[in-house]
Amino acid sequence: MMEVKKTKVLVVDDHELVREGIVRLLKLFDNIEVIGEAADGLEAVSKVREDFPDLVLLDLNMPRMNGIDAIRKIKEISPEIKVIILTIHDDEEYVYKVTKAGAEGFIQKDITSEELNEAINKVLAGETVFPQSIIADDTEVNEENVDYRDILSNREYEVLGLLAKGMSNRRISEELYISEKTVKNHVSNILRKLDVNDRTQAVIKSLKYGLVRLK
Repeated sequence: MMEVKKTKVLVVDDHELVREGIVRLLKLFDNIEVIGEAADGLEAVSKVREDFPDLVLLDLNMPRMNGIDAIRKIKEISPEIKVIILTIHDDEEYVYKVTKAGAEGFIQKDITSEELNEAINKVLAGETVFPQSIIADDTEVNEENVDYRDILSNREYEVLGLLAKGMSNRRISEELYISEKTVKNHVSNILRKLDVNDRTQAVIKSLKYGLVRLK
């Protein structure tokens, strides 16, 4: 019988009891091998260099180096290493920041072991995992069958993609060779058409509906 290749996982959390709990959950699954633990982002980056895991489960708020900075460092070492943020937070602003930094997943610590395993499998399969509050079906949108690809113009798509990269209006104007005033008008149109209040919400919604990718 052919042996199933196990996914090598590094678990990173500054709370020892939480970290041990996550490790115990992961050991319930035959397809996962926990190859190491780390108590902060700096230690995580060091262990990634040594062990090259397939996936890193990473806390967001940690001493010495936080999760967002750790994501960037890990991706510098190897863009192929998948990163899932495992946190108590569910703020869209955090989702945007960690996704922009390069993480493929953002899940909360109150999920079940089965949900955690499912999230890991999805990320390994090339999908992006967001909190349920972000990816939950929008009943109103479904009822109206809104297709945002038909609503936005080609130029608005370009501007939205650059917004997702964190560019300012000035930087976008330089990138697209248009005036800042024109950029501002495009941004206003994007917010109105997506029915959101600010740039962060626009990016989150565009990620939710697959309008842009940050990588």
